[in-house]
Amino acid sequence: MLLMCLFPRKQRQGGYDVVAGTRYRGDGGVYGWDLRRKLISRGANFVTQVLLRPGASDLTGSFRLYKKEVLESLVSCCVSKGYVFQMEMIVRARQLKYTIGEVPITFVDRVYGESKLGGNEIVSFLKGLLTLFATT
Repeated sequence: MLLMCLFPRKQRQGGYDVVAGTRYRGDGGVYGWDLRRKLISRGANFVTQVLLRPGASDLTGSFRLYKKEVLESLVSCCVSKGYVFQMEMIVRARQLKYTIGEVPITFVDRVYGESKLGGNEIVSFLKGLLTLFATT
């Protein structure tokens, strides 16, 4: 509930086109993940930072607020599916000179259901990462 207030406030204060939740700055973090999941997430974000230099700290997170016209523009130029889509949205936003603000969040693992993150998703992520690296 608190996020519903923080994101619009950050957007108004900075005039940002996109406001993204980040687990990797300020008081952000994760709760309830095992070491394997933490390593995968940190590793994915590290490799992304090195290859793409996106100017945002958490490309694999999905808590975001977009201005309507910015969202429409980004959706029309993004081609990725799955987890890579989240990353591509931020990379394309930077490419199109949209501004991105960040709000620290603490992500709490789900209580019901299971993550879809498996070997196939990791391979798709790596392919998408290399595609973005080659095309941006």
